[in-house]
Amino acid sequence: MTQASPSPIAGHLLIECLIEQGVERAYGVPGESYLAALDGFYAHRDRIRFVTCRQEGGAAFMAEAEGKLTGRPGVLFVTRGPGAANATVGIHTAFQDSTPMVVFIGDVASDMRDREAFQEVDFRVFLGPSTQGFAKRVERIDDARRIPEYVARAFASAMNGRPGPVVLVLPEDMLTEPVDARPLPRVAPVQYQTEPQRLLDLREQLLKAKQPLVIAGGPGWTPAAAQALQRFAERWRLPVANAFRFQDTFDNHHALYAGDVGIAINPRLAERVRAADLLLVVGPRLGEMTTGGYTLVEAPLPRQKLVHIHPDPQELGRVYQAELALCATMPAAAAMLDALPAPASVPWAAWSEAAHADYQANLVPQALPGPIDMPAIVATLQRLLPADTVVTNGAGNFASWVHRFWRYHGIAKGHKTQLAPTSGAMGYGVPAGIGASIATGRAVFTIAGDGDFLMNGQELATAVQHGGKSIIVLLNNGSYGTIRMHQEREFPAHVSGSDLHNPDFVALARAYGWAGERVTRTEQFEPALQAALHSEQGSLIEVMLSEDIITTRATLGTIRQQALARQKA
Repeated sequence: MTQASPSPIAGHLLIECLIEQGVERAYGVPGESYLAALDGFYAHRDRIRFVTCRQEGGAAFMAEAEGKLTGRPGVLFVTRGPGAANATVGIHTAFQDSTPMVVFIGDVASDMRDREAFQEVDFRVFLGPSTQGFAKRVERIDDARRIPEYVARAFASAMNGRPGPVVLVLPEDMLTEPVDARPLPRVAPVQYQTEPQRLLDLREQLLKAKQPLVIAGGPGWTPAAAQALQRFAERWRLPVANAFRFQDTFDNHHALYAGDVGIAINPRLAERVRAADLLLVVGPRLGEMTTGGYTLVEAPLPRQKLVHIHPDPQELGRVYQAELALCATMPAAAAMLDALPAPASVPWAAWSEAAHADYQANLVPQALPGPIDMPAIVATLQRLLPADTVVTNGAGNFASWVHRFWRYHGIAKGHKTQLAPTSGAMGYGVPAGIGASIATGRAVFTIAGDGDFLMNGQELATAVQHGGKSIIVLLNNGSYGTIRMHQEREFPAHVSGSDLHNPDFVALARAYGWAGERVTRTEQFEPALQAALHSEQGSLIEVMLSEDIITTRATLGTIRQQALARQKA
């Protein structure tokens, strides 16, 4: 523990507590409600950095991205009222994605509470656990002497059980109080595993199976845990699929990889999930996207035998009634699976080989019309970008090109490489990529749509100011494509609200200080990417894509024709 001298004011003590927790940077938009904390950042500027962002939603996504990458809470500072409201998109994402995060909100002074003072909000009501979608915990620090206690508890709560966001509310006057206190030691997440008898039960379930399937994902994976999972799968020759937007949990190049279970799932993998007689789910909470709307894996009683391993006992049995429910953190769970003795042979070897063959077959694209070949563009990116590149995206059909054709090397190779919102939050990819660049210095590739980019494109200014750099491939089809696709399926030829009139994205990127280039044909993409890789600036490559190329498998016109035919039938 660092023996810092007593802090002159509470705002400085708060920052010292963050330093003790190993925090190297916090993201935020400054506000007058926490000036004393900002002064603490200044006082300790050689040890911690405040990354000034342009909108609280973008700042929240950056903090969430850092939590995903490191497994320790990303830190966000926002001011009361409008600032906190803007940040809720990132708080909700951290909640649904089970990402550790600590949010500090500057608040009205104590002597103004409950008068609807300027920008006053009751944050326990607004963000508290009763919302079942925002913070795990919301607490207000009224006594400056207890700042170390509250900060340590926030970090522990954010990491333990099912990780998630924790909010600490900071009254403005409390932060300026003189205080004589010291930070508490760095908090480590608690590791725990199930009792030995339950492991014997798990082995018995595996030995009874004929067509088992592992679905891996969720929070808390470390390289060592991912390596242990890989060894377990290899000894038992088990096919492994990754949960929705946790595609880097298991190496996509591995001979036992079966693909990802989520939106636009490979139809063959969907059939394999249905046909499995045992699902060993390691980590995911089994949400709507991974379970195909609770139909691929039926709720509450799945057709398949279900063994569910999750770090939070409150998640086990909340939606699905498992044959066997095991509460363990991922490092502990993977270690116990790794220690599970395998039989000399298994009856599902051909099943596992077929699962991987189905995945490989799904990498072969359907022929789609037009001058832009998106599978070829993704292949070029995969060939030229470093293996440890962080890949980020927000929400929209544009992400399906990466979901289907990008092959993640996996956390077992030493790095987390996928940042994507299971919450389906638009605007996530650009700030997440900038945050990843600032935090790691690794190469970052962001795929964005035209609607998605303009949700948080202003954070390019943050990147320039703070040394962030990413390569953004922006697919411009002049529409909110996902909504347009659903419109054509449900109300064919009735286009309403989904068309977009866009700016000149290349000029916009250059105005922020980024390089920008427009691509209208596939053969133009590789030179543009090579230039981006050699640029000292961040780069935006705008790909002009016909709105008809709406999915990796079908055109918008085909979807409309099928819907019209159903109406006539």
